[in-house]
Amino acid sequence: MTQPTPHHPYDDVARLDPRPDAHPEGRGLAHRLGNLLRSESSGGLLLILGAVIAIVWANTPAAAAYFDLRDLHVALPLGFTTIDLSLGHWAADGLLAVFFFIVGVELKEEFVVGELRSPRKALTPVAAAFGGVAVPALIFVAINAGAHADTLRGWAIPTATDIAFAVAILAVVGKWLPSPLRLFLLTLAVVDDLIAIVIIAIFYANDLSPAWLALALLPAAAFGLLVQLAPDFFRAHRWAPWLILLPLGFATWVCVYESGIHATIAGVVLGFLVPAKRRRGEPGEGLAQALDHRIGPLSAGFCVPVFAFFSAGVAMGGFEGMRAALGDPVVWGIVLGLVFGKPLGILAATWLVTRTPAAELDPRIKWGELLGVGILGGIGFTVALLVAELSYGQGNAHDDHAKIAILVASVLAALLAAAWLAPANRRYKAEALAERSAAQGSGAAAAGAEDASR
Repeated sequence: MTQPTPHHPYDDVARLDPRPDAHPEGRGLAHRLGNLLRSESSGGLLLILGAVIAIVWANTPAAAAYFDLRDLHVALPLGFTTIDLSLGHWAADGLLAVFFFIVGVELKEEFVVGELRSPRKALTPVAAAFGGVAVPALIFVAINAGAHADTLRGWAIPTATDIAFAVAILAVVGKWLPSPLRLFLLTLAVVDDLIAIVIIAIFYANDLSPAWLALALLPAAAFGLLVQLAPDFFRAHRWAPWLILLPLGFATWVCVYESGIHATIAGVVLGFLVPAKRRRGEPGEGLAQALDHRIGPLSAGFCVPVFAFFSAGVAMGGFEGMRAALGDPVVWGIVLGLVFGKPLGILAATWLVTRTPAAELDPRIKWGELLGVGILGGIGFTVALLVAELSYGQGNAHDDHAKIAILVASVLAALLAAAWLAPANRRYKAEALAERSAAQGSGAAAAGAEDASR
């Protein structure tokens, strides 16, 4: 992975294709579009646009058309099994697995050759993730302890951060912030989503199938063996990942889905199997960078926005619906858990673990900016919506109220984080532009002196 500059880590539009001859002058529209989508701010804007369209549509007189589209079932007969999912679930379980694959690849790079290769640095966001899971859950339980016993089933709803939304918001409002902040958010969001998926598997999965889970090891092992033995082949031949690796990845996804575990975990596992280091003497970038470069635009430009469109459509129910929701302790448990519990848990765990010799916080991360990242952790969509449905059942009043609470809390967390991080982002931008101007001035002066000497 190309290491970003300290002051503008998201300026990755011009990130190069791993092949040295991949960018001749005059490359076509597809090349320019791909470069645009590799910018996280562009992908973030598409994601936000998809979510806004869904929210507006779901609360208009034409809302029935939106929900009919989201709930339209599409069956995929595979011979040995048939996967029959609504379009909404295809987006959440299928398309989002592509995004999780990219996340897994990026994290693998950071753990192996990047800034998280130091165990002391890697431990800090991992510990923060556990704090960001525990505190919101405790807040939810405290608020709902005196209510009906059924409400406590939703204790895990505020535990997970939506990676796609949180990283997208940071890309839009914090483009000039130090790169370790983005990496910290990405790591803790992945870890707390994995924790939430484990919680689902233990507390909410009624039909966990060890046989399917064991079967998933076969295509995953084949995928891992091929990328380890022939990384240069898959890097050099653009067709090879699509014709060889994609079927193995899809087979892994099918088996994980049938096992009862949230299928997006397959994406993370496969991403971690991709080698991050180049072989000695291997030219250009490694396979991880090549796959990130080729699949990233598909994830940012299609998979994540479509997921946002199908996941964000929540019917508020007008004034009466909102009044009923405000009287439900489930709503307050979720909102307070996400908006206040997440930053509290993340900062407390970070402070505690960095007081020990086992962990350290990157010196470029300031505590005030880390608070902004902690607030971003309160954006909960994907897994939160899934847990709400598993907790109360689709159509249940608590389920509807929980989805409204997730939406409100996520929007509130995004706005608070944007307001908190904006001043720091402006400061870093001014510093970066001043440094760039000074460097250009020094270069021009040196060139003039050289001309004069001639």
